[in-house]
Amino acid sequence: MGLGIGLVGLPNVGKSTTFNALTKAQNAESANYPFCTIEPNKAVVPVPDKRLDELAKIVNPERIQYSTLDFVDIAGLVKGASKGEGLGNKFLSNIKETEVILQIVRCFDDENITHVEGSVDPVRDIEIIETELLLADIDALEKRISNLERKAKGNDRDAKAQLEVAKKLLEHLEAENPVSTFEDDSDAFETLKKELRFLTAKEIIYGANVDEDGLAEDNEYVEALKEYAAKHNREVIKLCAKIEEEMVGFDEEEKQEMLESLAVAESGLDQIIRKGFDKLGLMSYFTAGVKEVRAWTIRKNTTAPKAAAVIHNDFEKGFIRAEVISYEDFVAYGGEAGAKEAGKMRLEGKEYIVQDGDVMHFRFNV
Repeated sequence: MGLGIGLVGLPNVGKSTTFNALTKAQNAESANYPFCTIEPNKAVVPVPDKRLDELAKIVNPERIQYSTLDFVDIAGLVKGASKGEGLGNKFLSNIKETEVILQIVRCFDDENITHVEGSVDPVRDIEIIETELLLADIDALEKRISNLERKAKGNDRDAKAQLEVAKKLLEHLEAENPVSTFEDDSDAFETLKKELRFLTAKEIIYGANVDEDGLAEDNEYVEALKEYAAKHNREVIKLCAKIEEEMVGFDEEEKQEMLESLAVAESGLDQIIRKGFDKLGLMSYFTAGVKEVRAWTIRKNTTAPKAAAVIHNDFEKGFIRAEVISYEDFVAYGGEAGAKEAGKMRLEGKEYIVQDGDVMHFRFNV
């Protein structure tokens, strides 16, 4: 769907190791030196969803298809990146192409792994990254203001409206506030956001990368990170990138045994994928047949015809009705036939808003 999550962080915080584990492949080089990631690595990651497995037990399909997410591993940022330091603006521009930022934060001590700032301090690291994002937004906005001022002199009404908002937004940014906290519901502001794709307007998730001991119980670094995140209304997901990477080749049973031995209920990466899916405003509906049980990715609040178009455009063009069974009813009554017999299948029209987990079949005529 062209939506992505960008992994950012200082060099040597475990970002590329996290990416390797996320993508189930060693396609992001990991090394103990800054800038080992030179080009942004992109990968498509399946979204874990146990509901598909339950549907498959009933339908016994030939294959299962999960929803997917795009992850982009972006090279480590450093202080001064907005002014071209390190690998600079090239990577700031890569972040613009993503919709959600996953900021990997180092929360472990290891004298064998160099920290670019000389010590472990998650809050300082976050502030370095977010300052660079803020400075990049200020730079982009100042350039736009200069352009708008020229247009406004020619009595361009849209330019005048945007210029007024842009100047207020610049004051907001210069006071070290992100675009996400700027309150304005005007069309001019929406245009600015759409065209400039502000970095500080994006949702941020913090990935607290800990060592094995830090998984079961929060260490001082994680506690400091959670306190910072709570003040900024953001979420923290704890993971051990090294262990997640080790589990890449495990089957589900082996993976579960490993997690239980670490006193962890769920893989940190699974949590990150699901949370990222939600932050992007996405959800899944299902189709369940003998060929495949499949999750189809749509935005929340999507109508039935638009949801049908994800399968094929003709489904939307010739949409007649949607046969809908909730996931809970499909499982409770042992499949489509049982749900129909119990009166749990509904016929829905063009105005129906698809719900997460709906099991659907579309009637159409082209």
